[in-house]
Amino acid sequence: QVHLVESGGGLVQAGDSLRLSCAASGRTFSGYNAAWFRQAPGKERDFVAAISWTGSNTNYADSVRGRFTVSRDNAKDTIYLQMNSLKPEDTAVYYCAASPTYSDAWSTYNYPYWGQGTQVTVSS
Repeated sequence: QVHLVESGGGLVQAGDSLRLSCAASGRTFSGYNAAWFRQAPGKERDFVAAISWTGSNTNYADSVRGRFTVSRDNAKDTIYLQMNSLKPEDTAVYYCAASPTYSDAWSTYNYPYWGQGTQVTVSS
């Protein structure tokens, strides 16, 4: 099993930056693709960004493209999400996920492993 733990969430003001981290353990993580999703209260869990295991391929939701950057450090078994120019609509619980495949990277069904989530709140 791959266990994922998110950290780095918090309360910030609009326009601020925040970096989320997702630490993996339990199984070799470097060979897994990874992604970030977010879910606001009463809303569906939405795709944010994905990254292949080599880090050479990334995908972003239209709502965050140009503001968010997903990266990984395989030596540390950690995935990052750098969030810049944060907006109130970015407020949500952010989850990291991992999968042995990269197909349907935008879909929650592609990911068998999930973290517990970290809260990001952006005030205006």
